[in-house]
Amino acid sequence: MEPVFRTLETTAKVVLRATGNKITFHGLENIPTTGGAVIAINHTSYVDWLPAALAAHYRGRRMRFMIKTEMQDVKVVRFLIKHTGTIPVDRRAGAGAYAVAVERLRAGELVGVYPEATISRSFELKEFKTGAARMAAEAAVPIIPLIVWGAQRLWTKDHPRNLGRNKIPMTVAVGAPMDGGGSIEETNAAMRAAMTELLHKVQEEYPHPPGAYWVPRRLGGSAPTMDEAKVLEEIELAERARKRAEREAKSRR
Repeated sequence: MEPVFRTLETTAKVVLRATGNKITFHGLENIPTTGGAVIAINHTSYVDWLPAALAAHYRGRRMRFMIKTEMQDVKVVRFLIKHTGTIPVDRRAGAGAYAVAVERLRAGELVGVYPEATISRSFELKEFKTGAARMAAEAAVPIIPLIVWGAQRLWTKDHPRNLGRNKIPMTVAVGAPMDGGGSIEETNAAMRAAMTELLHKVQEEYPHPPGAYWVPRRLGGSAPTMDEAKVLEEIELAERARKRAEREAKSRR
């Protein structure tokens, strides 16, 4: 029954109604009603997991997300991780989380994975890591591409949260299941191509005001280009490494 998960699902739907944010779903029939699958999701927002999770919910399923292990430092999040089957990932030693994910897939679960690993500041698809493709191959399950669009307007990197009653529309598009049985490189390339096609199709049907920060430069927005976003990410990673080194130095004193 998973009462915590059920409570979260109910709360999510109540919050959406209260804020006036509407999610339009396309292709839900591509999410299998039984059996394991890797759900490969684009990453533009801190809250794009919610529309993705609801897509699974409306198919009578629950998605087990992979989340960076630092989130366990937040007491409430630690409780939710423990009671929702979320899989913490230590980015410096991810083998344990990978093994858990494969085990869950073999047990017939849906595992939500962000192939880009981190939020895309350009709102275009970044280069993909190989984890999703490797999991699917090892567990012998399909990959389901899933695109969330519009959630970056609620909360994304470098911009303040916009979580009030704002009536922001969001779209979730689910693509056809993909066989993960080829080489990792071939599977990764096919997955990225399928997700790019889905993303562009969703964007064509979504209004994009000129110059808006949440609109890709390609569509007339002011979001960083992919090259600019890469520089910003390198700066962020360097700063994170510096702070980590400081903490470790203090702990050794």
